[in-house]
Amino acid sequence: MKLEKITDKAGRKYHDACGAAHGLDLIGERWALLVIRELMMGPRRFGDLRKDLHGISANVLTQRLEGLEASGIVTRRKLPPPASVQVYELTPWGYEIKPVFMVLGGWAARSPRHDPTLPISAVSIMQSFETMFDPALAGDAAMTVGFVFGDELFVVQIEKGTITTRRGATDAADVVLTTQPPLVAACVYGKVPPGAFEADGLMTLTGDRAVFDRFAGFFNLPEKAPV
Repeated sequence: MKLEKITDKAGRKYHDACGAAHGLDLIGERWALLVIRELMMGPRRFGDLRKDLHGISANVLTQRLEGLEASGIVTRRKLPPPASVQVYELTPWGYEIKPVFMVLGGWAARSPRHDPTLPISAVSIMQSFETMFDPALAGDAAMTVGFVFGDELFVVQIEKGTITTRRGATDAADVVLTTQPPLVAACVYGKVPPGAFEADGLMTLTGDRAVFDRFAGFFNLPEKAPV
């Protein structure tokens, strides 16, 4: 069988047959992985992507989206009326990178240099729940927790030792937090009681408070690596 040589002039390449090296050819440019992360929970508009990627310029975001589209990782389409706006989304193959994110996130969180107080996006905190969830701590717990970040709504469901996260209405959730992603991170990973933020008007908790308290106990940051 003759192997086909496919050439690509775009970007800097490693010229190495290793699959991991080619993976870096595809997603190794700065910001590329974070663009993919922000598309993990469905299609996004350009402006929404830029808003949640702190520090990226419009020009760089355009370049990364074009590169990922050329590689078959991202596609774009126009939403039907009345929205009629262009959105970007991952291709089916693009979504296959999700396990890589989970392993990379769990591994990097062990770094002594990891600073969990830095900005975090709504999608990022949702993805972190799937990475840091400990089924042994959850046991047979069954609950649905809703999160409202401005006009973005998310639902986290835990049942039979499994966790799923998705965008969607929070009406049927056992408890709903309306706040900002960094404050949720503080409550879940820093074990700060929601009441500390409620008192300052930074968070609203509706529903069964005990459910969220139990939910927060299912997640822990890993121990730091001995470096």
